[in-house]
Amino acid sequence: MDINNQSIIGKIVAENYKAASIFKQYRIDFCCNGNRTIADASRDKKLDEEKLLDELREAVNEKQGGDIDFKAFPLDLLADYIEKTHHRYIETKIPEITPYLNKIVRVHGENHPELAVVQKLFLESAGDLTAHLRKEELMLFPHIRQLVKAKLSGGKIPQTKVGTAAAMIAQMEHEHDAEGERFRTISELTGDYTPPEDACNTYRVTLSLVKEFEEDLHRHIHLENNILFPKSIALEESLSE
Repeated sequence: MDINNQSIIGKIVAENYKAASIFKQYRIDFCCNGNRTIADASRDKKLDEEKLLDELREAVNEKQGGDIDFKAFPLDLLADYIEKTHHRYIETKIPEITPYLNKIVRVHGENHPELAVVQKLFLESAGDLTAHLRKEELMLFPHIRQLVKAKLSGGKIPQTKVGTAAAMIAQMEHEHDAEGERFRTISELTGDYTPPEDACNTYRVTLSLVKEFEEDLHRHIHLENNILFPKSIALEESLSE
């Protein structure tokens, strides 16, 4: 895989997810802001461009091992994977994390007022993500599956009352951006999820859970923004020719 300073961040991660660890190390957003070049990201973060390129090349040239090649997935299978893996994760973790946040705000909120803001942001995210998942599961993903069927059968673009895949995807990406911004703020407020000296075990567990939630969300958004969505738009356009 050839990587240079004009390579697009999201495409690099789409080709090889091992690059994600390097971008995370340098706090470079590869999911919501994955359409930037290495040169742009290096300039924005004031990084040594050549050092970043060397580390990326080393990471992606390691043996793949058991890594999953999501780019090779048929689109309907990739939609199924995202729904059954990442959607279910969100649905399971929101009710697990919320009581922990409530508890540490109650116990530690006086000494750490930023926790109330973290709690507010997470609850806003929980509500918006729940609605977001329903839109994907009830509208966008079924449409993508119908596009795949049309391609296999030589049929036409399926008729839908909710518009084109491209239009739905634009809305989904806008909502992804909002989540990315929320969790960037949460990360900043918590010092990148670093527990303070007076943190109890519950405090530490809560920060770990929220950090894990953000990391899973990053992978989730990456699979959609950088693989599922562009390939679905391309498929829709090919069927309209």
